[in-house]
Amino acid sequence: MCSNCDYTIHGRSHHFGWDNSFAPVQHAAPGSTIEFECLDSSGGQLNRTSTVADVPALDFGKINPVTGPIFVEGAEPGDALKVTIEAFKPSGFGWTANIPGFGLLADQFKDPALTIWSYDPASLEPSAFGSHGRVPLKPFAGTIGVAPAEPGHHSVVPPRRVGGNLDIRDLSAGTVLYLPVEVAGALFSVGDTHAAQGDGEVCGTAIESPMNVVLKLDLVKGANLKMPRFTTAGPVTRHLDAKGYEVTTGVGPDLMEGARIAVGEMVELLASRYNLDPVDAYMLVSTCGDLRISEIVDMPNWVVSFYFPRCVFE
Repeated sequence: MCSNCDYTIHGRSHHFGWDNSFAPVQHAAPGSTIEFECLDSSGGQLNRTSTVADVPALDFGKINPVTGPIFVEGAEPGDALKVTIEAFKPSGFGWTANIPGFGLLADQFKDPALTIWSYDPASLEPSAFGSHGRVPLKPFAGTIGVAPAEPGHHSVVPPRRVGGNLDIRDLSAGTVLYLPVEVAGALFSVGDTHAAQGDGEVCGTAIESPMNVVLKLDLVKGANLKMPRFTTAGPVTRHLDAKGYEVTTGVGPDLMEGARIAVGEMVELLASRYNLDPVDAYMLVSTCGDLRISEIVDMPNWVVSFYFPRCVFE
């Protein structure tokens, strides 16, 4: 537990989806530091002994549980909730899956697949993938947000103006996130913690990993944000830059199709070069490869690039 925290919120205090009628599990004054025990995105349905047979049996009604909500005293619509991400306490266990019907290339990878990860939660040394791959780790919370003003229950899967399932890998320790407040108290929740993910999370999962998160919650009165924004504490890609990148591209008039082409080309490259099953290559690139819009002005064609760090195999 966190000795310097004002509160600890246990994983049993979680909910599925967003609903501003959910009762808060804790009231906290601005400036409070809170440790959250976060479940993995399967809500514990997948564990160290799981097999690929468990993937199609997942109950999607129990996907992406978030711990909370926290009522921040004095928070009102129009304010911003300032979330300082102080620390992560990883578990050492994670999983990556290809879930049928989910992911950027779902039409190409229709069968379930599963990789179980084991990593050192203290050193966070790169985690082994197969016989000769090693993926650098960077813990962050994939789902982090506040309750929307719209009444009723809303799915946790799509991200929202008030945050939610953002899956931004740079929401790591040291980052300060600002979220638009739409309801009294903000009703903040966090979960879906990852040990590593590439920009795009292209197969639909990262290294999904339960862990604790220490956050400081504060208010910026009258900020009137339209969307979330954040500030990082320093460089965000240096941990993958040492050996350079392999890069594939997709060129055409549709950004989504360009992204699909760029990822598909990288999957094919890695599968052939390293003798990987294509679905394993697909899951691997989801954990550490980055989609980037390289050009979006030279109509009618745009360029999407996919960067894979060579340090994984070298």
